[in-house]
Amino acid sequence: MSGGFADRSLLLIKRGVWLGAAAVGLVCGSGWAAEDPAAAGRKPDTVLVNAMVGELDRAMRSLGSGAGSGPKPYFLSYAVSDSSSASMMAEYGAITSSNETHRRVADVQVRLGSALEDNTHGEHRNSALTTMALPLTDDPAALRRSLWFATNRGYAKALDSYTKVKTEQQVRAKEEDASADFSKEQAATELLPAAPALQFDKAGWEERLRGISALFRQYPEVLDNRVSLEASTETDYFVSSEGARVATPSHVARLVIVARTRAADGMDLFRAETFESDAAGNLPGQKEVLAKAAAMAKSLNDLRNAPITEPFNGPAILSGRASAVFFHEVLGHRLEGQRQRGDEEGQTFTKLLGKPILPSFISVADDPTVEKFQGKPLSGHYSFDDEGQPARRVDLIQDGVLKTFLMSRQPIASFANSNGHGRAETGHMPTGRQGNLIVTSSKTVSDKELRAMLIEEAKKQNKAYGLYFEDISSGFAVTTRRTPQAFSVIPLVVYRVYVDGRPDELVRGVSIVGTPQAALNRIVATDDKQEIFNGICGAESGSIPVSAVAPAMLVSEIETQRQSQGTSRPPIIPPPDDVAGAQKEGGRE
Repeated sequence: MSGGFADRSLLLIKRGVWLGAAAVGLVCGSGWAAEDPAAAGRKPDTVLVNAMVGELDRAMRSLGSGAGSGPKPYFLSYAVSDSSSASMMAEYGAITSSNETHRRVADVQVRLGSALEDNTHGEHRNSALTTMALPLTDDPAALRRSLWFATNRGYAKALDSYTKVKTEQQVRAKEEDASADFSKEQAATELLPAAPALQFDKAGWEERLRGISALFRQYPEVLDNRVSLEASTETDYFVSSEGARVATPSHVARLVIVARTRAADGMDLFRAETFESDAAGNLPGQKEVLAKAAAMAKSLNDLRNAPITEPFNGPAILSGRASAVFFHEVLGHRLEGQRQRGDEEGQTFTKLLGKPILPSFISVADDPTVEKFQGKPLSGHYSFDDEGQPARRVDLIQDGVLKTFLMSRQPIASFANSNGHGRAETGHMPTGRQGNLIVTSSKTVSDKELRAMLIEEAKKQNKAYGLYFEDISSGFAVTTRRTPQAFSVIPLVVYRVYVDGRPDELVRGVSIVGTPQAALNRIVATDDKQEIFNGICGAESGSIPVSAVAPAMLVSEIETQRQSQGTSRPPIIPPPDDVAGAQKEGGRE
């Protein structure tokens, strides 16, 4: 399968909305307020939990027990996402959308057969899952009725799939990995307090968004701008026939600014800034945000006038943010457990356990238990995964040597148990996924020394320049064996660093491409600071929030190609005058 990692701003450009199950602090005035002091004493929604437990127990007693019925489920779980959110968007000083929503959605998972072989085997993994909206009020009868209907529908789907699995196993060749379909785990029981109710100062935030987006009216080269805010609060509930009883709250607020322009040759260009807060009052003030927006607009004008890149194969420095996305795409996806089994997976590193796959000075861990890094929130933090397992730190690579994989409850050869990384968007089956991927290095130098090393490496290769990747938007990786084992990372700001001392030159239209094993072994050194990239990762289990933390790194060889250029010309006529501004300048206000 393939995976894609993107800054939320890129998703905003593509879809006009944010993805992911996220959540949020309270808003007061035009800023986030502290959480309600009473929130600390809030209890989980016991009406909802009791309805889930009661109907699950009844289903386990009843399904498969009547004459002529199918087999009894050996596992049944209910996962309910209860979320409230508020979002708004502004363009050029005017609000274009403003919405508030409350959703309750249940994922019902039914497994028939046994943990060794069940209805999810092979290509039938999604047969276990049935998704249904639940009543928004705490009406026990209505909640249980909805869960009953979803369970019966899920049982029928699971039964059909289990019959197909048994038939297919009689005629197919022996599988490479004969691991079980489900792992045995200890059931967690921790009902944390529910997330506080969402309070959203609509008028205050509309005023702020209008002010930020109005700034772009000063820049005629900006074709499109969107300033968006999302605040949400969510509590996730999980109960299972094994005895799991888990409730976990989450809350987050995000402010995203996106602006786009088009060069004379038709190439579309964009810049983005994302601000994220995990608590009340932590989003930046208006002065700081306006300064960032103005810098974006200037950067877009510089990009419009920059030369187009040429294909390149040589040394480069990736900034910390660029390096973070690089590791997420090139390495992280290939260390997800389910990619080590199955006829379609490329299994890039499956046979390399205990062997070096990175330079000896680099170690990599995934630690979703970390809420903040150097005072900044990490999007990939969670307390329990989407299979009710406690989040855990996993040391994937130590001193360059591969130690383990990111595991859900889908076993693979040599790893029979979850390590707390079974993750999914609502409506998808959990798989092993990244949370907070953290890269550390024992071979660090200063930024100045790293730049000198880049120039020296370029000279050694008889290159006129090396590249410096300053900012980045997204990337994707392909891991299936029927296609090339490749990756692509899309930078936003790239400079040529000339060996003869000329000033650095901004270029546009660059895309980093390559294959994983070659790319990972060309890392020469890193700087002594780590940077964060928060974003949304899309894969077969849906779109989930993730983070990657890494230092800037020097690679001896990286391959780039030109991005698609586009054929649409810039606007034929200039934008209209700013009427309000013209009146003010003329003394009519």
